[in-house]
Amino acid sequence: MATKPALMNLPIETSDTGFYSGFSKDVTISAKILVSALIIWAVVFPENASNVLSALNSFLLTNFASWYIFVIAFYVVVCLLFALVPSSGKLLLGRPGDTPEFSNFSWFSMMFGAGIGIGMLTFATAEPIYHFGNNPDVIRGLSTGYEADNVRAAYRWSFLHWGVSAWACYALVGLALAYFSYRRNLPLTIRSGLAPLFGKSLSGPVGSIIDIVAVVATVLGVAQTLGFGVQQFVAGLHRVGIGDWVLNAEGTASTAGIILALLVIMGASTLSALSGVGKGIKWLSNINMGLSFFILFFFLVFGSTFFGLQALIVGMFDYFVTLPKTLFTVWKADGSETGDALSAWQGAWSVFYWAWWIAFAPFVGVFLARISKGRTIREYVLGAMLIPATMCFIWFAIVGGTAVDLTLDGTAGDSIITAGSQAQLFVMLDVILSSSQAWMMAVVVVILLLTYLVTSADSAVLIINTINSGGDEGPKGRPHIIFWGSALGLVVGALLIIGGLGAIQTAMVIGALPFSMVMALMGIALIKAIYKDSIREKAGVEIIYDPSADANTKAETPDAV
Repeated sequence: MATKPALMNLPIETSDTGFYSGFSKDVTISAKILVSALIIWAVVFPENASNVLSALNSFLLTNFASWYIFVIAFYVVVCLLFALVPSSGKLLLGRPGDTPEFSNFSWFSMMFGAGIGIGMLTFATAEPIYHFGNNPDVIRGLSTGYEADNVRAAYRWSFLHWGVSAWACYALVGLALAYFSYRRNLPLTIRSGLAPLFGKSLSGPVGSIIDIVAVVATVLGVAQTLGFGVQQFVAGLHRVGIGDWVLNAEGTASTAGIILALLVIMGASTLSALSGVGKGIKWLSNINMGLSFFILFFFLVFGSTFFGLQALIVGMFDYFVTLPKTLFTVWKADGSETGDALSAWQGAWSVFYWAWWIAFAPFVGVFLARISKGRTIREYVLGAMLIPATMCFIWFAIVGGTAVDLTLDGTAGDSIITAGSQAQLFVMLDVILSSSQAWMMAVVVVILLLTYLVTSADSAVLIINTINSGGDEGPKGRPHIIFWGSALGLVVGALLIIGGLGAIQTAMVIGALPFSMVMALMGIALIKAIYKDSIREKAGVEIIYDPSADANTKAETPDAV
C-alpha cells in the first residue's frame, strides 16, 4: 500500500462574530470558568481551599514523585536525541527558505526572560545558600552543612534544578508545536503536538480538553513565578524606601504590598501584551538582558570573583558527570531517618521544581515555537537547552557564590542565611557596599525585577490567547487580554493572601500533573512523526506543507502521523 501523506489540516472551530470572535468558545469559556472558580474559592473559602490543596499536594507527592522524576528524564533524553541524531537534527522548523524572524540576541533574550529570568534574581542567591546548609550529601553524611567541604555539593544540587532538565520541558513543547505548525501547517496550539497520535479527532472535544489543561497549567505555572517575583519586588520596594507598610510582622509582603505590586506589574504587562511580541515584549526582553549583564558585571567586579568562577567550573563538571545518575534517582521514605529525610528533600525540591517547569512549559513552549521559526532542530534544541542553562549556572556561581563566600569567611555572619529568600540579594548588597551604593544597586534590581515580571506576565497573556484562539497568532480582542491579565493578578494575589507561596506551590504541583502526561505523549508523537516522515521522504511523498497543493484534492487519506 502506498505511503499516505501526513495530516496537514486540523480545523478548530472558532466564533465568527460577537464577543468571542476568533476564539474557541469551548476552550476559552471553560478555562475562564475554571480559573475564576479557583479565584472565588480561594477568596471566599480560604481555609477550605488551603486544607484541600494541602491534602491533594500530599497525595500527589506520595504517589507521583517517581513519575515526575522519570518523566523529566524522558524529556531530556528525547530532546537530546533529536538534536544529536544527524537525520533529525538537520530538519528545518519551517518550509524551505524560511529564515529566523529574530536575531540570535533577541531570540535568546526573549527565551530567557520568559523562561527563567525572574527566578535568577531570587534563587541565584537563595538556592546555593540553602544547599550550602543542607542537601542530600549532608543528609547522607558525605559533607557538612555551612562548611567548605559542602560547596561543591551545594552547586551540584543547585545546578540540577536549573540546568538542562528545566529547559528540556520548554524545548520539547516548543519543538512539537514548531514542527507540526511550521512544517505541516497545523495550528500553533497545544493540541497540534499530539496530531500523530489522535489525528483529526483533535478538532473536537479531545483537542479542546488538551488546550484547556494547557491554559490552566499556564496560569498556575506563571502564578508560581509571579508569586516569587512579587515577594522579592515588595522586598525591593521596602529596601529603596517605599515604607514599612509593604511588609508584615514576619518580614514578608503584606496584603497592601501585594496589591500595590500586582497593580503595577499587571497594569504594565497588560499594556505590553496589547502591543504584541514584536514591540513591547521584544523591547522589554532586550532591556532585561542588558540589566542582567550589568548586574553580573557588577558582581564580577565587587563580588567574590575567583570563588564564583571556581564554583562555576567545578560545579558544571560535577553536574554533567553526575547528571545521568541524578536524573533517574528516586528516594522513597523507608522508615529510617536518612531515607525519610532524602524523600522529604526530593519532594520539596526536585519534585517541586519538575512540576514548576512542567506547569510553565505550555506557556514557554508556545512562546519558543512562536519565535523559533526558520531554525533547525539541532540549533533550536541546543540553543533552547544549553545556552539558557549555562546562563543560569553563571548567575548561580557569580551571584550565589558571593553569598556563599561571604557566609563561609564570616564577613556576612548569619545575615544572608537568616534573611528570607526574597530579601537575600538585598542583604548581600548591604554587606558588600556602602549604604548609598547598596541603595542605588537595589533600585537597579527593582527595575530589572519589574521588567522580568512584566515580560513573563505579558508573554503569558498572549500565549493563553493564542491557545484560546486555536493557534491564531494575529491580534486578539482587548477585553480578553485585559481579562487574562487581571485573572493572573487575582490568582497570584488570592493564593498569596490565603497561604503565601506555599498555596501557589501546591496549586501548581496539582495543575502540572495532567500536563506532564500531555508532554510525554508529545515526545512519543514527535518520535513517530519524524520516523514516518523519513519513510515518506524516501517514497517521494510530500512531508512539508505546500500551499499550492491546497487547490488540488488528493485521492489519498492523510495519515495521522
